[in-house]
Amino acid sequence: MNRYPLWKYILIVFAVMLGALYTAPNLFGDSPALQITSLKETIKVDPTIADQVNQLLKNGAIKAGDARYEVNGTQGTVRLKFANSDDQFAAKSLLEKGLNADANDPTYNVSFNQLPNTPEWMQALHALPMARGLDLQGGAHFLMQVDTAAYLKKRQTSQESSVKSLLHEQSIHYAGIDVSATGMVIKFRDEETRLKAKDYISSKFPELTLLMTGTPNDLSLTASTSPQKQKEAIDEAVVQNIVTLSKRINELGLKEPVIQREGIDRIVVELPGVVDTARAEKIIGRTATLEMRLVDESAPRIPDANTVVPQGSELFTSGRDAPVILYKEPIVTGDSITSADARQDTQSGQPTVSISLNHEGGDKMRETTRTHLHKLMSIVLFEKGKGEVLSVATIQGEFGSQFQITGEKSMESANDLALLLRAGALAAPMEIIAKSTVGPQLGAENIKKGFDSTLYGFAAIAVFMILYYMVFGFFSVLALAINLLLLVGLLSGMQATLTLPGMAAIALALGMAIDANVLINERIREELRAGNTPQAAIANGFDRAWATILDSNITTLIVGLALLAFGSGAIRGFAFVHCMGIGTSIFSAVFVSRGVVNLWYGRKKKLTSVKIGQIWKPKEA
Repeated sequence: MNRYPLWKYILIVFAVMLGALYTAPNLFGDSPALQITSLKETIKVDPTIADQVNQLLKNGAIKAGDARYEVNGTQGTVRLKFANSDDQFAAKSLLEKGLNADANDPTYNVSFNQLPNTPEWMQALHALPMARGLDLQGGAHFLMQVDTAAYLKKRQTSQESSVKSLLHEQSIHYAGIDVSATGMVIKFRDEETRLKAKDYISSKFPELTLLMTGTPNDLSLTASTSPQKQKEAIDEAVVQNIVTLSKRINELGLKEPVIQREGIDRIVVELPGVVDTARAEKIIGRTATLEMRLVDESAPRIPDANTVVPQGSELFTSGRDAPVILYKEPIVTGDSITSADARQDTQSGQPTVSISLNHEGGDKMRETTRTHLHKLMSIVLFEKGKGEVLSVATIQGEFGSQFQITGEKSMESANDLALLLRAGALAAPMEIIAKSTVGPQLGAENIKKGFDSTLYGFAAIAVFMILYYMVFGFFSVLALAINLLLLVGLLSGMQATLTLPGMAAIALALGMAIDANVLINERIREELRAGNTPQAAIANGFDRAWATILDSNITTLIVGLALLAFGSGAIRGFAFVHCMGIGTSIFSAVFVSRGVVNLWYGRKKKLTSVKIGQIWKPKEA
């Protein structure tokens, strides 16, 4: 007789209950919500803000769930849900006025959001709905191009300055340095000095390839970066840019952003559910980095078209205090910024950005201001490779880790600049080369179409299987339903982001799962046609179909893993769900299906027939 041991049935029941638990949150839907975050580095959102929000809504007679304080990393956040969008919009206007005493200098940002209606006891078990992708929820999509040429040029300029400083520190005299697209050429007057310089440079800059070039009368040393090292540097820059973009987007308080690399030098940013796309584009599209530089006072203070720019310096023509000639080597850069806070100056009333530097940056600034008293220093903001001079001021005294940037036209622009600076500098300049938006109505329509296609496909399969295989067809449909339950529960438990390609992969998983049941049912029919008893036919049918099912699923899994490894974007999303579906389909089609069949037929000692549809026998010759 065909029987399963008790532990196998317990395992099946446990898996089904677990799948149901993690699938259920997807059925509760979302509610309109608001999210409150701080716009200032010095002011944090704390639990008292939640009490203040509840009181403001009560006074305004707006119905909402209790505001709740949450901690996301180092940032405090208050979130609250509403029954409808009308209350959400009314509450946003009320809270923006009630929480911010000065409209021109807001302290808190109130942004739109959505929160799941999942019961609290489920959330305590981390049973949460799947995040929906851009194509299902609506939002903004940006494709960004990293300017690798500008990055390599900037890196080469930094190497040139570092090499000059190294040679100066070691008292190694050189005749000059010429920079080209392939590297730098350092000229020397004697062979001994060239060899000494080669040893020092190779020890400090192992990424540089050094070649002895020139003639006996024109000795030189060529330093260049190999293509492999350049590729590694670009990879590091793209990864750093992704990290920086993540920080910026987290500052905006957006839900479930997708930031991933595409190809060698492109980054895709998807912001599901974002409402203020113009604001998001403004923050993400800006590629601001800050540098503090000394003014080259050997050149005219206000250069004209005939002014010759000294070597090691460059001319800036954009900004409030431009034109001006500045040294290329910065004192400190945006990498040294630890915090940036927008505020109004107590004396002038003008918007300012207060900046704090890390220990290393503070030491460099302190040393520079001490040794260059009464000299001119400039603050330059770089966006898309172009530098804008924010200010040129005289160093009146020594200062270190704290200073201010003045001259912003409004508090909004000051807040935006502070956000960019405290989110970190981009390693390489970028620009948006493509953008698109998906409305929430289109996202809802996509969800409906995806759900309908899966539902109708499942119904059609169920009707066919039950009509063709009768009771065994019903068992197959039951196993298919459990497969769908387990797959959705697994994806929800892993907090995967569901997209249209993912829904297509779910539909494909259903087809693959039922295909395994068809193989099993047909194999059982073959055993019955061969004259085996029903019990033997069931046992042999499952055993002999297993090898075929395993082979077909392994070959399909190989393709899925290849797509996952070498694909990107939507292809990876499809491949991930596809691979998960293969695992659940094997479990449900073989393990669960056999368990149900054994439970129904296995205990019948005198089983004379099974309902598996018409068994056609070949005609005798």
